[in-house]
Amino acid sequence: LTGHTDTVTSVAFTPDGKKFASGSYDKTIRIWDTETKHWIGDQLVHGDVVRSIAFSPDGKRLASGSWDKLIRVWDVETGQTIGQPLDGHEYIINSIAFSPDGTRVVSGCWDKTIRIWDVTATDLVPQPLPGWDHPFTAAAFSPDGSRIVSGSKTKTMQIWDANTGHEVGEPLQGHEDRVQSVAFAPDGKRIASGSYDNSIRMWDADSRQTIGEPLTGHQDIIRCVAFSPDGKWIVSGSNDSSIRLWDAETGHA
Repeated sequence: LTGHTDTVTSVAFTPDGKKFASGSYDKTIRIWDTETKHWIGDQLVHGDVVRSIAFSPDGKRLASGSWDKLIRVWDVETGQTIGQPLDGHEYIINSIAFSPDGTRVVSGCWDKTIRIWDVTATDLVPQPLPGWDHPFTAAAFSPDGSRIVSGSKTKTMQIWDANTGHEVGEPLQGHEDRVQSVAFAPDGKRIASGSYDNSIRMWDADSRQTIGEPLTGHQDIIRCVAFSPDGKWIVSGSNDSSIRLWDAETGHA
């Protein structure tokens, strides 16, 4: 699928699978028809590199985080922005995700903060979650919206209470390099993480302990990880130019 003029940094499907979106270093977002593989409408233009994109649970909105320090929320049908940009970060936004009810967006940033935004009131700037002094590289909501897991340049992950903003327990430690991507399983009981150490790890979300051995096979940095809707599979993308599919129970590729 061609159309972007520079590196594609992020992709996301709508919940019904009929469309997907792509964000790029060319400062644009394109929305594509899954069946025809043609883009739909005009490209959505950001002020700088688009680093992360996410659809709302109903598929009607798209959020994007950029090097311009802003998060924009777009109407998927019209291609127009909804309200003012979410402005509060002081550096590159690395990761964004919608809450399961579609009312909040979590963002992880190189300014060493995580913020939870109310996308129904875009004029309010939330306070960053307290307690850390390192750039955040990834963030994701749990399926019930009660927790957030974040990944950091410090090789660790942290679980947060999404309502209070407080840390839940100690950091999750095990990776040997930066944690680049995190994802909750659909049942909320497990977390997958991908790292610059070329491995994927599985974690028990309650005990915060690793499950089994690291998933190894990639020959370079793990850029992204995601669970299948039934939780039986994990897919990973890497700088080694490959995508791998893993059995989430056995850890076998």
